[in-house]
Amino acid sequence: MMNWPVYFAEGAICLVAFTCDVFIPLCRNPVWWIHDYPPDIQEKYFETHERIPTESLSRPVLLKKGIALVLCLVVFALLTMLAGADSFLSAFLASYGLWLLVDWYDCFFLDWVLFANVKRIRLPGTEHMDKAYHQKKYHVVRSLIGMALGLLPCLLCGLLVMLLISSGK
Repeated sequence: MMNWPVYFAEGAICLVAFTCDVFIPLCRNPVWWIHDYPPDIQEKYFETHERIPTESLSRPVLLKKGIALVLCLVVFALLTMLAGADSFLSAFLASYGLWLLVDWYDCFFLDWVLFANVKRIRLPGTEHMDKAYHQKKYHVVRSLIGMALGLLPCLLCGLLVMLLISSGK
């Protein structure tokens, strides 16, 4: 049976951890997340800087996102078990709930509010592109893609919890 206070606390911890995971590297070097910037901002940046791979299937992007997905799988499996998930379905639903929480927080707060308004995280040479940084539709589409991508690690989380629970009995 799920322990809801623990689960909600885990959700809050996930938001803080995600914010740190995104904003610490972003404040130190905005180019670190360049593959997540809208294409018109990337193009303006590359007019005056060396082009680096930013395509979704490029090696650096796949490596960053792949490591993040594996990390999510492990962390979500531990968190859902700590919150009381004891079956495939409960672990899948709990992990996907956390995934959606982080995904929507990323879109509606980090992207729409902070990314759009904090000048420090703008790529050099694009500081004047206010309209480009306020592209809500771009971030909603990316959020929808994130929702679909989250199904795989959350399904695997459910499977992992099911295997761990059944092996412990």
